[in-house]
Amino acid sequence: MKQNICAEIFSIGTELLLGEITDTNSTYLSQRLRDLGIFVYRKNTVGDNVNRLTQALKEALTRVDIVILSGGLGPTDDDVTREAVCEVLDETPTVDPELFTELKEKFTQRNRSMPAGNTKQAWLIPSAKALKNPIGTAPGWFAQKGGKTIIALPGPPSEMTKMWTEQTEKLLPITNTSLYHITIHTSGIGESDLCEKIQAFTRLDSPGIGTYARKTGVDVRIAAAAQSTAEAKQIVQPVLDEIRIILAPWIYGYDNETLASAIMKLCTAHNLTFSAIESVTGGFLTEQISACPGISCCFKGGITAYSEDSHAILGIDPSMFNGPLSKETAQEMAKAAKKIFKTDFAVAATGVEETAMVAVAGLNDTTTSVVNWPGDREMIRNRVSRTALQLLFETIKETTRSRLQNQSDNSRGSS
Repeated sequence: MKQNICAEIFSIGTELLLGEITDTNSTYLSQRLRDLGIFVYRKNTVGDNVNRLTQALKEALTRVDIVILSGGLGPTDDDVTREAVCEVLDETPTVDPELFTELKEKFTQRNRSMPAGNTKQAWLIPSAKALKNPIGTAPGWFAQKGGKTIIALPGPPSEMTKMWTEQTEKLLPITNTSLYHITIHTSGIGESDLCEKIQAFTRLDSPGIGTYARKTGVDVRIAAAAQSTAEAKQIVQPVLDEIRIILAPWIYGYDNETLASAIMKLCTAHNLTFSAIESVTGGFLTEQISACPGISCCFKGGITAYSEDSHAILGIDPSMFNGPLSKETAQEMAKAAKKIFKTDFAVAATGVEETAMVAVAGLNDTTTSVVNWPGDREMIRNRVSRTALQLLFETIKETTRSRLQNQSDNSRGSS
């Protein structure tokens, strides 16, 4: 058992440097290492150049205990991860008979002859253990020498994640450090304002607190390290409780929760339903809602209405869309959706260019909000959809709170 094991992650491939593909592997590995109590010091992207990769690996090994590489294990000349690891560890690769046989069998099963170039995928060095690849043709390496560990994994995410979870993690050293963290999701408050409200806590050494502006709002991450998860949680909990109170008006969920899942939780708990109608967001609002697993229990449907004909079919006066954008337009859309789907609530989003209006038709009245943000089409769709979901969440939350309060008052009055 070792204390404070540190690691660096390398993503290999010129296509990453050119922005042709997105690096999801390093994000996945960072999360897995975090959960194992291994600290990630740096993440690096290096092109398909053996000299630059070799130099970068040598430098990394002076800083950390573990270096993890993904990519560059293919059969071509520009797949240079094996060559760089061999150079760094000063070892000569040989063709491993077992790996070679398995590789040939994979090609035979696909009714193909194995190209000579694929032979390098059966290389192995004395300090490395082969990591089997049940999906692709590139085995990984788990090499240990001089107290350092180098792990080489394939680039395709499906191959990398399977190799990591099924083989690699169990080979890593056990640490005596446990990490506990929780992420608070907020909406409707800017990062600067939020930071000002929790300023007394962001200066603490432990737990560490970070704020992150996302497309969906501002996240607050609270994390601590200790000898056990229970101890780390005890460090986090008091601060979490206080921040919850301060940010209560803006919190909609934690960790993997989304605005849509928070709405679903409220609706399920109180037997409520909702629907949606949109124009300016072009179906994106409904897409965000329907992406939440299980939400069909309370979400009854969505409508994308662009043309005057569609407005008329819905029973909305088309002339309302000819003049300046007004809250009445959004309100009528929300009321129409609520009537069509026979739901308790309906959310609407309409707009022109950089100005949009969202509305929620509730049990008794209709609430509106203006979205006036510059940006490209994708940014506007995101912001308007987020504002619409936030308004829907707040409306349902307030409605259920008032309902519970009335029930409590009635109960006291009859006792």
